[in-house]
Amino acid sequence: MPSQPATEQQPATEQHPATAQHLLAVTHEPWAEPLTRPAMGDQVDRHARIAITNRYVELAGRPAIPVSGELHYSRVPRAEWSERLRLMRSGGVSVVAAYVIWLHHEPVQGAPSFEGDLDVAAFVREAAAAGLDVVLRIGPWVHGETRNGGFPDWVQQAQVAHRTDDPGYLALVDAWFAAIGAQVADLCRPDGNVIAIQLDNELYDQPDHLVTLKGMARRHGLVAPIYTATAWGGADLPVGEVLPLYGGYGDGFWVDADHAWDTTFREHFFFSHTWDDPGIGADLREHPGIGRRPETPRLPSASFPAATCELGGGMAMAYHRRPLLQGADVAAVAHNKIGNGSGWQGYYMYAGGSNRAPGLQESHATGYPNDLPEYDYDFHAPIGAAGRLSASHAALRRQHAFLAAFGDRLAPMPSTLPHRHPADVEDTTTLRWAIRSDGASGWLFITWQQPHVPLGTVAGAQFAVTIGDSTTVLPHAPVDVPAGTIAHWPLGLEVGGVTLDWATASPLTLLDGAVPTLVLVAEAGIPVELATSATIDTAFTVADPAAEEDSGSTDASGDTGIPASDGAFLSIPDAGNVIVDAEEARLVRLADGAARLDVLVLPAASADRIWVLESTGRRRLVRADGAVFEDASGRIAVRAEGVPDVVEYLPGETRLARVPMASGTGAAGGATLVDVGRPTPSVEPVPAGYGSFHGRASAPSREELERHATAWSFTLPAPTGARRYLEVDWAGDVARLEVDGEVVADRFWDGTTWTIGLDVLGVTESSSLTLRVLPMHPDAAVHLPEGAGARRALADGPLVALDGVTLVEAPLWTEAAPRP
Repeated sequence: MPSQPATEQQPATEQHPATAQHLLAVTHEPWAEPLTRPAMGDQVDRHARIAITNRYVELAGRPAIPVSGELHYSRVPRAEWSERLRLMRSGGVSVVAAYVIWLHHEPVQGAPSFEGDLDVAAFVREAAAAGLDVVLRIGPWVHGETRNGGFPDWVQQAQVAHRTDDPGYLALVDAWFAAIGAQVADLCRPDGNVIAIQLDNELYDQPDHLVTLKGMARRHGLVAPIYTATAWGGADLPVGEVLPLYGGYGDGFWVDADHAWDTTFREHFFFSHTWDDPGIGADLREHPGIGRRPETPRLPSASFPAATCELGGGMAMAYHRRPLLQGADVAAVAHNKIGNGSGWQGYYMYAGGSNRAPGLQESHATGYPNDLPEYDYDFHAPIGAAGRLSASHAALRRQHAFLAAFGDRLAPMPSTLPHRHPADVEDTTTLRWAIRSDGASGWLFITWQQPHVPLGTVAGAQFAVTIGDSTTVLPHAPVDVPAGTIAHWPLGLEVGGVTLDWATASPLTLLDGAVPTLVLVAEAGIPVELATSATIDTAFTVADPAAEEDSGSTDASGDTGIPASDGAFLSIPDAGNVIVDAEEARLVRLADGAARLDVLVLPAASADRIWVLESTGRRRLVRADGAVFEDASGRIAVRAEGVPDVVEYLPGETRLARVPMASGTGAAGGATLVDVGRPTPSVEPVPAGYGSFHGRASAPSREELERHATAWSFTLPAPTGARRYLEVDWAGDVARLEVDGEVVADRFWDGTTWTIGLDVLGVTESSSLTLRVLPMHPDAAVHLPEGAGARRALADGPLVALDGVTLVEAPLWTEAAPRP
């Protein structure tokens, strides 16, 4: 659509109620300060690939937005590291972050272990093999809901001033850093994949101590181009010595059971230039109890870009409070940070896990105000503790594919908030949006999604974006923005010599070929409109083997051919604009002189099945269910119960083609309902509570659970070679699984299915399994998610139920032969 002179565009006036048409306006604000480079990673500890400026990270000399995700190697069986890491990579994560948990490695002073699941060097190498860089979060205090914050008991009990420059404390830490360095120093090279080291965690008032820790780490070979420290809670950090890292959780367990959805959680569902979050870690200090704060400068540091390490990939459960975020909620928080100007997207957790033994978790017994499960650290993360994917994996990987393809353009762009944006967290009518721009092109971000408090449709939205001397209005006519919309629309996007002035669909990736392909994903409920001065060379519905099979028509090879140009799905509302009916995959080829660009528009309904794979360096666009990744040979692999239907888009042929898959184990897989027999109820009535600490309900002890739980005992068939999971649908308070009388897993109830990975537990056909479920008393001081709370309210007395136990067997299916 043609631009208008800025002087002709009047300031936006927005009418209410929200159903009235209104123009939403923003004027791009350029950077106020010049581009600079800190000494860290530039003059000191230079790296072959990674560098940093005050605005963005550089990767191989180009601006980039890294995506890091937390995985605790000591909470995941070593045999499953490779698959978890490759699932992270297929989810668009480029960096894995990991606590090096002192408590796990050295429970006995002077005897640190780095064997088996604790082999941090092997983990770093496995990450490199999966195409991932590494952030080592070496502590020494890490928290991570570990006992004593990760200090071994002998460190916790030492008569020293912990987390200070007390010589006695530093002597303990020095030996620990020396032990880590002996394992990984040779991997901390200028060309290695250890690109950052975090010092301590949530240290608010000891900047000099962080400098001391940095010097100690470097002395023991723990060297990286970037050193980091968490900055939330108003932390006082040493200027120029560490990259400040921030976070944002959509909900959390660290507030009281009867506390409303806290403002510190709610803030993250709004675009803002406030990066600090006073709520994270507030269980260990005074809660601020504030609302949204005045806006601050766009970057929280004059020396470094805005970066995060703890965007909530989900949330852990405490006994007294059990938050549950949907995949769209997790994606909304992350998307807002991108729109706010993020230069580094970091998630905690991205892959859940399980404690190695009982008593390693934070609890009331250790003086922590919240009781955590003994084993469970699933976190409802994108990759769960058993390796199964949650809905957030799909929602996030679309954002990560976008960052991988367009991060070099986006990273240098500052964020600008609109002329009018929500004044407080109670505003559920003002659309939430922002732009990032370099003064010539940019991106328009919309996030209209949050949990707990419903949002309605914003009717008649239209945007006036002023960049430089011109204002662009989009779309050509106002559109309704339904709740759940998470979108990033291009402004002045040039690809291969063809410019897309704007589009009302979100770019996913770019595919190479003789004609480059821009892949867009439609937004549910919003028409896909493209504005460009280029002409339409051709347009057609993309051939799809699934659609051809439904019609009973395929070509001799089994693949489908390219249908003739039809254009029936196109409409032209205005000169230079075209609306694409995106009910099916459509391709529109644009021409500008000799330049050509294919615009592939994917339907919103297929968005959660789309994968962009590029760990081998060759970008592939795939549609599939199941857990998809690329194996060590570069072939597509899928962990699925049955033969996965994998379809790949072939840019050179402009069609979708089926990818033949075969099972490496020969097992067919499937799901079988387990006969768990008759329950053995407890003869003792369940109490309303098991004590409290700091005003919060305590979890039952093992003995109390044994006394009051209902038990089911069963066996399982012999393993087939496929990976096995147990899916438990249940209701109650606390559940635990015993194998041959030994407790191996536990869970607090929140209404979701409990998935347990069986392979690492050594379960055979001769193993005796017992599932114990503790009833939940109607008066238990426990906060539950809405669905679980509703079920609890319907129960007549204590709630206990086992709705079903399913054995899932999922082989690893591998691409029969990679395409050339």
